[in-house]
Amino acid sequence: MPNAFIVIAELRVPLENREEFLGLCIYDSDHSLADETGCRQFDVVTSEEDPGSIVLYEAYDDRAAFDVHLTMPHFAVFAAGVERLGVTRERVRLLNRVHPV
Repeated sequence: MPNAFIVIAELRVPLENREEFLGLCIYDSDHSLADETGCRQFDVVTSEEDPGSIVLYEAYDDRAAFDVHLTMPHFAVFAAGVERLGVTRERVRLLNRVHPV
């Protein structure tokens, strides 16, 4: 994958909502990869030590492709779930990959 715009979203989910939220993450990931030409990778990652921690690792062609992602219907479903399930954003990092090109 050439240079890319990388998003790393570190999220905290209440344990009672973990499985439902993971389902929303997978839904968003699957649709992002299938429906967005600029989405190259979308990993949903969990922690063995901290089950309430969920990390999304996303790679897009560029910032514009990520901006399109934020307007998609599947993202709206995900964003509504974040609010409804009490998920907090611990940290969201927006990065530009330099190497490899």
